[in-house]
Amino acid sequence: MNHYSERLAQLEQAYQTLVTRPNEPILPGNGIFLRYRYPVLTGGHAPLFWRYDLDPASNPFLMERFGINSAFNAGAIKWQGRYLLMARVEGVDRKSFFAIAESPNGIDQFRFRDYPVQIPETEDPDINIYDIRLVAHEDGYIYGLFCTERRDPAAAPYDQSAALAGCGIVRTRDLQSWERLPDLQTPSPQQRNVVLHPELVQGQYAFYTRPQDGFIEAGTGGGIGFGLCSDITRPVITQESILDGKAYHTVYEVKNGLGPAPIKTEQGWLHLAHGVRNTAAGLRYVLYMFMTDLQDLARITHKPAGYFLAPEGEERIGDVSNVVFSNGWIADDDGRVLIYYGSSDTRMHVAVSSVQQLLDYVTHSPADGGRSAETVNTVYRIINKNKQYLSHANTAYSLP
Repeated sequence: MNHYSERLAQLEQAYQTLVTRPNEPILPGNGIFLRYRYPVLTGGHAPLFWRYDLDPASNPFLMERFGINSAFNAGAIKWQGRYLLMARVEGVDRKSFFAIAESPNGIDQFRFRDYPVQIPETEDPDINIYDIRLVAHEDGYIYGLFCTERRDPAAAPYDQSAALAGCGIVRTRDLQSWERLPDLQTPSPQQRNVVLHPELVQGQYAFYTRPQDGFIEAGTGGGIGFGLCSDITRPVITQESILDGKAYHTVYEVKNGLGPAPIKTEQGWLHLAHGVRNTAAGLRYVLYMFMTDLQDLARITHKPAGYFLAPEGEERIGDVSNVVFSNGWIADDDGRVLIYYGSSDTRMHVAVSSVQQLLDYVTHSPADGGRSAETVNTVYRIINKNKQYLSHANTAYSLP
């Protein structure tokens, strides 16, 4: 076997080992969800025929011609019995694009389709696109809302990092061909993390927005907004109201934004969001949850204190460390909820819960009291309740 053939065999074996590796839950978990041991998608899941010129005549050393840096922040949907992730794939050129990976069970065996997704451009071409939210809408279309980024034309020539962020919109009926709609227009100078509600509201399309003044800083914006538009083919929101705002000394003190589209339950709409706070080591991203009223979508009925899920172990390390971010989850027919989240702008993970568990968590977990003294009072109430229970119950566990 020559060097080329030997190297190709090694690459193919490593790839097959990765994409067929069984995943396993990390026990015992916290009772709310179970993390899984291995990432479900990485840059290494990109097919070899994306990354390599496989012709020995033009690539005798079998060099990687187009490197894939990472795969993360995926929208998610169940389609024709399979679990699909529309991942943000980033090449070594720092450009992001979307590619769909499919799995038979939602926790492992994800494989990318042969080709990435071709997103049509507008008259003002996107420089970078990322973080798509997929939602099957009651109007019959599957919509994808994503961040579209272009260089700020007002920036000085030496400043090559200033950008304008907006919300791009595509729709499809088959997850193969995509129709590009005009970018969303709102009163806010910039928009990221925009999510489409899956149902019409008073005959209009409802959007969860994230108004902000600048590309990085939320400024006078900040918070999860809410707005309506009558025609999604001409998407204009004339008025935004803040549904869930920033708050001092919380996990969402710098900025926050909605993750995937909410899940409808008998008790209300379940929401998963990300919160950002500043630390001496930089920005820290975590996930948190809340529930809104079934009819009044802008009214929060329950909101547990603090984070729902934060980076742990290897999740804390990557291109942008100490970050978890979710823009996709799947509520399965059996009540299971698969929560997909990216870690540190590098890889994708899954955590598994259920609608019943998430409702229990959201409706029974203590709210944020706003002060350290109230946090202590919360712990006291839990301790006292347990002391009373254990004193009257026959249990192997006892307080010291």
